[in-house]
Amino acid sequence: MLAFLLLLQAQAPVQRAAQTISSEDIRRRIGIIADDSMRGRDTPSPELDKVAQYIAREYRRLGLKPGGENGSFLQRYSIDRVQVVAESSVAFIHGGADVTFSYGTDFVFVDNSFDSGDYAGDLVLLSGPLGGTLAGDSASLAGKMLIANRPRNRGEFQRVLAWKPQGVVFVGTAPDSVWRRNVERSTRPQLRDPSRSVGPPVVLAVRAVSLQPVLGRLGQDLSVAQNATTLEAKPLTGAQLHLHARIQAVERNSAPNVVSILEGSDPTLKNEYVVFSAHMDHVGVAGPRGSGGCRAKGADSICNGADDDGSGTVAVVEIAEALAGMNPRPKRSIIFLNVSGEEKGLWGSEYFSDHPAVPISSIVADLNIDMIGRNWKDTIVAIGKEHSDLGATLNRVGAAHPELNMRPIDDIWPDENFYFRSDHYNFARKGVPILFFFSGTHADYHQVSDSPDKIDAEKESRVARLIFYLGVDIANAAERPKWNPDSYKRIVSGN
Repeated sequence: MLAFLLLLQAQAPVQRAAQTISSEDIRRRIGIIADDSMRGRDTPSPELDKVAQYIAREYRRLGLKPGGENGSFLQRYSIDRVQVVAESSVAFIHGGADVTFSYGTDFVFVDNSFDSGDYAGDLVLLSGPLGGTLAGDSASLAGKMLIANRPRNRGEFQRVLAWKPQGVVFVGTAPDSVWRRNVERSTRPQLRDPSRSVGPPVVLAVRAVSLQPVLGRLGQDLSVAQNATTLEAKPLTGAQLHLHARIQAVERNSAPNVVSILEGSDPTLKNEYVVFSAHMDHVGVAGPRGSGGCRAKGADSICNGADDDGSGTVAVVEIAEALAGMNPRPKRSIIFLNVSGEEKGLWGSEYFSDHPAVPISSIVADLNIDMIGRNWKDTIVAIGKEHSDLGATLNRVGAAHPELNMRPIDDIWPDENFYFRSDHYNFARKGVPILFFFSGTHADYHQVSDSPDKIDAEKESRVARLIFYLGVDIANAAERPKWNPDSYKRIVSGN
């Protein structure tokens, strides 16, 4: 009986803290950050900076420790806007199949993370899916120009980059109308991915109709390579790709992450960290001031992003408020992370994972929250459950709190590759076990109609409490979460 009373006494502060996560606060905070005045929180934009400042003030009010730069809550990363000089960019293949590829007619740059310069390397044809097991040593691909199928997800693309080629040629199979749009888009001023170093590899797409005759003269069949079921590297002996790439800077800017820390109560475990993360950016506005991600509907030109990801952003702040008021605090320390640039390509989370506020090896888990304010009343998808023992921990925590009426389930959209499409992935690739809480998309996804009035704040409050309880359990556990060995090998090691 005494032991039971002591257990109840220990649980009481946690229960009281959870109750501070309220639907009223969620509704109020989403109304602030997804208001029309925030103009869709594009990356970069003055309105995104306003949201970051608001969140930083909330963390300061809660007495949290700044985890950003120079004693602040903000961590900024540089963003350049650059423009391809199409008329000066050209590609040549020499050695057995001499040909010149013209920009726009035959090829386009897939990204802009390169400097103006001349790039050259021996051609290697990669047949089969990029996620397959590579026959041979990947070190032999360093410095080469690789011809490959398009990657199916971010993980496959990063795997190719890790081979350190001089260039990557993806096969362009788009119909003429789509290709023309791609060419037009590629020659506009574009933001450069700040998480990638500038320089090789140069990544381009060459149209299949331009590439097939060249490979034929080199004794290869492009369609056979594309449809192969195993990944194999075939050097095209004597053939080289030479590329004159020209690009110019148009504008220099930066964008914020918001980082705060709650120190743990255990003298040893406080040196380990649980991260709660969400992205505070969205796709901005339609029209000339927009970046192309938002489309107007009637007189409405603002994509408010109330669910995507105002809901996750506010959940992190609510969980921070609950944990900051706990006494005693959790044993491990907690990082509350609101990133930007997710809609552009996970930029902020990648920058943080490469420049973390604490050693990345000391982060034991990332609980990422994206779009939890809509759809089902009693269910939340937790993507990544199968990859570590966090899945079993979540199931146990969920079962221990039936009052929440919130059932965590496995990924029901495996073909959508959501595991690679939100900010948790940048932690996973560094070896940090993750769970990604997600209620799925809806008809208002990336539309002007993703507005605060459509948020189910009562449902979101229960999801946030579940994630809060899970975070407390992880922070107080004797052991840090463990990867499934096969998942670690595939996701972290890239094998």
